[in-house]
Amino acid sequence: MKRRVLLTKGVPGADVLAGLVRLMRGEKVIFDADLARLYGVETKVFNRAVRRNARRFPADFMYHITRKEVGILRCQIGTSSWGGSRYGGLAFTEQGVAMLSSVLRSERAVAVNIAIMRTFVQLRRLMDSNRGLARKIAEMEKRYDEQFRAVFQAIHQMIAGEEGPKRQIGFGTASRE
Repeated sequence: MKRRVLLTKGVPGADVLAGLVRLMRGEKVIFDADLARLYGVETKVFNRAVRRNARRFPADFMYHITRKEVGILRCQIGTSSWGGSRYGGLAFTEQGVAMLSSVLRSERAVAVNIAIMRTFVQLRRLMDSNRGLARKIAEMEKRYDEQFRAVFQAIHQMIAGEEGPKRQIGFGTASRE
Protein backbone atom coordinates (compact mmCIF):
# COMPACT_ATOMS: atom_id res chain seq x y z
CA MET A 1 0.00 0.00 0.00
CA LYS A 2 1.41 3.36 -0.99
CA ARG A 3 1.53 6.11 1.59
CA ARG A 4 -0.47 9.08 0.39
CA VAL A 5 -0.96 12.47 1.92
CA LEU A 6 -4.43 13.69 1.19
CA LEU A 7 -4.31 17.28 0.09
CA THR A 8 -6.99 19.45 1.52
CA LYS A 9 -7.47 23.18 1.41
CA GLY A 10 -5.81 23.35 4.80
CA VAL A 11 -2.35 22.32 5.87
CA PRO A 12 -1.95 18.74 7.17
CA GLY A 13 -1.69 18.41 10.93
CA ALA A 14 1.42 17.62 12.93
CA ASP A 15 0.42 13.95 13.21
CA VAL A 16 0.37 13.56 9.41
CA LEU A 17 3.60 15.51 9.00
CA ALA A 18 5.37 13.58 11.77
CA GLY A 19 4.47 10.38 9.92
CA LEU A 20 6.40 11.62 6.90
CA VAL A 21 9.61 12.24 8.85
CA ARG A 22 12.06 9.35 8.48
CA LEU A 23 15.39 8.64 10.10
CA MET A 24 18.11 8.15 7.50
CA ARG A 25 21.87 8.43 7.89
CA GLY A 26 21.33 9.61 11.45
CA GLU A 27 19.19 12.58 10.33
CA LYS A 28 15.48 13.25 10.38
CA VAL A 29 14.48 13.74 6.73
CA ILE A 30 11.44 14.09 4.50
CA PHE A 31 11.48 12.67 0.97
CA ASP A 32 10.99 14.73 -2.16
CA ALA A 33 7.84 12.86 -3.23
CA ASP A 34 6.20 13.49 0.14
CA LEU A 35 7.14 17.17 0.06
CA ALA A 36 5.86 17.53 -3.51
CA ARG A 37 2.48 16.08 -2.48
CA LEU A 38 2.35 18.42 0.51
CA TYR A 39 3.09 21.42 -1.70
CA GLY A 40 0.55 20.25 -4.28
CA VAL A 41 2.95 19.79 -7.20
CA GLU A 42 4.32 16.84 -9.13
CA THR A 43 7.59 15.40 -7.86
CA LYS A 44 9.38 16.19 -11.13
CA VAL A 45 8.27 19.84 -10.95
CA PHE A 46 9.38 20.02 -7.33
CA ASN A 47 12.78 18.47 -8.11
CA ARG A 48 13.24 20.79 -11.11
CA ALA A 49 12.79 23.81 -8.83
CA VAL A 50 15.34 22.35 -6.40
CA ARG A 51 17.85 21.64 -9.22
CA ARG A 52 17.52 25.21 -10.50
CA ASN A 53 18.57 26.36 -7.02
CA ALA A 54 21.10 23.61 -6.30
CA ARG A 55 23.60 25.94 -4.61
CA ARG A 56 21.02 26.58 -1.86
CA PHE A 57 21.05 22.89 -0.90
CA PRO A 58 24.46 21.72 0.35
CA ALA A 59 24.97 18.09 1.39
CA ASP A 60 23.78 18.69 4.96
CA PHE A 61 20.48 20.19 3.68
CA MET A 62 19.64 17.63 1.00
CA TYR A 63 21.14 14.45 -0.41
CA HIS A 64 20.43 11.81 -3.02
CA ILE A 65 19.11 8.49 -1.75
CA THR A 66 21.31 5.60 -2.92
CA ARG A 67 20.03 2.45 -4.68
CA LYS A 68 20.86 0.43 -1.57
CA GLU A 69 18.81 2.81 0.59
CA VAL A 70 15.93 2.57 -1.90
CA GLY A 71 15.96 -1.21 -1.44
CA ILE A 72 15.91 -0.86 2.33
CA LEU A 73 13.08 1.68 2.14
CA ARG A 74 11.10 -0.55 -0.21
CA CYS A 75 11.24 -3.29 2.43
CA GLN A 76 10.33 -0.91 5.28
CA ILE A 77 7.48 0.86 3.52
CA GLY A 78 6.16 -2.32 1.92
CA THR A 79 5.95 -1.37 -1.74
CA SER A 80 6.19 -4.09 -4.33
CA SER A 81 9.39 -4.69 -6.25
CA TRP A 82 7.82 -3.24 -9.41
CA GLY A 83 5.87 -0.39 -7.77
CA GLY A 84 6.95 3.00 -6.56
CA SER A 85 9.91 5.00 -7.65
CA ARG A 86 12.86 3.29 -9.30
CA TYR A 87 15.33 6.09 -8.67
CA GLY A 88 16.80 7.22 -5.39
CA GLY A 89 15.07 10.53 -5.03
CA LEU A 90 16.05 13.25 -2.60
CA ALA A 91 15.97 13.45 1.18
CA PHE A 92 15.66 16.87 2.82
CA THR A 93 16.89 17.56 6.34
CA GLU A 94 15.26 20.14 8.58
CA GLN A 95 17.57 22.84 7.19
CA GLY A 96 16.75 21.77 3.65
CA VAL A 97 13.03 22.06 4.31
CA ALA A 98 13.64 25.55 5.73
CA MET A 99 15.59 26.47 2.58
CA LEU A 100 12.66 25.34 0.42
CA SER A 101 10.78 28.40 1.63
CA SER A 102 13.16 30.57 -0.40
CA VAL A 103 12.65 28.42 -3.52
CA LEU A 104 8.91 27.70 -3.37
CA ARG A 105 6.95 30.87 -2.80
CA SER A 106 3.27 29.98 -3.15
CA GLU A 107 0.95 30.60 -0.21
CA ARG A 108 0.50 26.87 0.25
CA ALA A 109 4.28 26.32 0.24
CA VAL A 110 4.75 28.93 2.95
CA ALA A 111 1.95 27.45 5.10
CA VAL A 112 3.24 23.90 4.64
CA ASN A 113 6.80 24.98 5.45
CA ILE A 114 5.68 26.61 8.69
CA ALA A 115 3.76 23.47 9.67
CA ILE A 116 6.74 21.22 8.86
CA MET A 117 9.14 23.39 10.85
CA ARG A 118 6.77 23.29 13.84
CA THR A 119 6.61 19.51 13.53
CA PHE A 120 10.41 19.23 13.56
CA VAL A 121 10.47 21.38 16.71
CA GLN A 122 7.83 19.15 18.36
CA LEU A 123 9.80 16.04 17.46
CA ARG A 124 12.98 17.56 18.89
CA ARG A 125 11.18 18.44 22.15
CA LEU A 126 9.78 14.92 22.36
CA MET A 127 13.24 13.42 21.88
CA ASP A 128 14.69 15.78 24.52
CA SER A 129 12.00 14.81 27.02
CA ASN A 130 12.70 11.12 26.31
CA ARG A 131 16.40 11.72 26.94
CA GLY A 132 15.53 13.42 30.23
CA LEU A 133 13.31 10.50 31.21
CA ALA A 134 16.05 7.99 30.33
CA ARG A 135 18.52 9.97 32.45
CA LYS A 136 16.12 9.99 35.44
CA ILE A 137 15.56 6.24 35.13
CA ALA A 138 19.33 5.64 35.05
CA GLU A 139 19.73 7.78 38.18
CA MET A 140 16.98 5.81 39.93
CA GLU A 141 18.55 2.49 38.96
CA LYS A 142 21.88 3.64 40.34
CA ARG A 143 20.32 4.85 43.59
CA TYR A 144 18.32 1.65 44.08
CA ASP A 145 21.29 -0.51 43.17
CA GLU A 146 23.17 1.13 46.03
CA GLN A 147 20.27 0.58 48.43
CA PHE A 148 19.86 -3.07 47.48
CA ARG A 149 23.58 -3.74 47.62
CA ALA A 150 23.25 -4.60 51.35
CA VAL A 151 20.44 -7.03 50.57
CA PHE A 152 22.49 -8.70 47.84
CA GLN A 153 25.50 -8.93 50.18
CA ALA A 154 23.34 -10.64 52.82
CA ILE A 155 22.06 -13.10 50.23
CA HIS A 156 25.61 -13.85 49.08
CA GLN A 157 26.67 -14.46 52.70
CA MET A 158 23.80 -16.89 53.19
CA ILE A 159 24.69 -18.75 50.03
CA ALA A 160 28.35 -18.93 51.04
CA GLY A 161 27.40 -20.70 54.30
CA GLU A 162 28.10 -17.93 56.77
CA GLU A 163 24.91 -18.57 58.69
CA GLY A 164 24.34 -19.81 62.19
CA PRO A 165 23.89 -23.45 63.35
CA LYS A 166 21.18 -25.45 61.63
CA ARG A 167 18.30 -26.79 63.63
CA GLN A 168 15.87 -29.47 62.71
CA ILE A 169 12.44 -28.53 61.62
CA GLY A 170 9.44 -30.82 61.51
CA PHE A 171 7.86 -33.68 63.48
CA GLY A 172 10.88 -35.91 63.59
CA THR A 173 11.77 -37.61 66.83
CA ALA A 174 13.90 -35.48 69.01
CA SER A 175 16.97 -37.07 70.41
CA ARG A 176 16.27 -37.99 74.04
CA GLU A 177 19.47 -38.45 75.73
